[in-house]
Amino acid sequence: MSTILKWAGNKTAITPELLKHLPAGSRLVEPFAGSCAVMMATDYPSYLVADINPDLINLYQVIKNEVEYFIKEGRYLFEARNDSDAYYKTRQEFNLRHGGAIERALYFLYLNRHGYRGLCRYNHSGGFNVPFGNYKKTYFPEKEIRAFAEKAQRTTFICTSFEETLNMLLPGDVIYCDPPYDGTFNGYHSSGFGDDEQYHLASILERRSSQGYPVVASNADTCLVASLYRSFTLHRIKAPRSITVDAGGGKVADETIAVSRPLPVWSGIDLAKDRDWSAGVEA
Repeated sequence: MSTILKWAGNKTAITPELLKHLPAGSRLVEPFAGSCAVMMATDYPSYLVADINPDLINLYQVIKNEVEYFIKEGRYLFEARNDSDAYYKTRQEFNLRHGGAIERALYFLYLNRHGYRGLCRYNHSGGFNVPFGNYKKTYFPEKEIRAFAEKAQRTTFICTSFEETLNMLLPGDVIYCDPPYDGTFNGYHSSGFGDDEQYHLASILERRSSQGYPVVASNADTCLVASLYRSFTLHRIKAPRSITVDAGGGKVADETIAVSRPLPVWSGIDLAKDRDWSAGVEA
């Protein structure tokens, strides 16, 4: 199952590797929603999915609550506007904040599927600025939308920072973090994500790990990441890349999956008694 959105760093291709490291638990907590590929590939009893990008969370919330109307209007929008003039007019309307939640969600999906390589990029003023992708035909992901809407019924979507999300943990939670990667494009939102944010995230994850929460985090395979997650077990993998390379180029990048180490039995911290260990990821 592919995702609703085209997304730089989409985890669909490396999901089999991630599933090896995601333990069972009562809820999966994702502070960086992205394309929700990991949510769609797992089967936890519930999910807490967050992102600082309000357009992304609005899209997911609208699909959760208004899937039939969204699909009907989305079909029409995709059929009626597949040229550069229509794209830039839609982008202008989107950046002027016209319309309510459903209309903005439709526009966001349209821009994602018609923009260059599905890139999600904003300028410092918060304006979506991805150019037209010039596709002969675009795909309206109705099948993916319906599957997402079903999974979303056991998901809470919130627009907030990773710090606030990681303050909402409950016994039995499993944490999966997929932040903007070190040394790569990080303009998914006007605030950006630099070295300071990488340090801050890693320090919070180390603290949550020491409190007994299982933590899995994806990032680039860089010296900074290796240093920040030195208390974790690091698994290095190759992942396909499509943004900024020619279609069909088949290029790959080195990535790291950081997995928290189990606490020693004498640590005195044990959240297992509060977990539903009969639930977890699909085989």
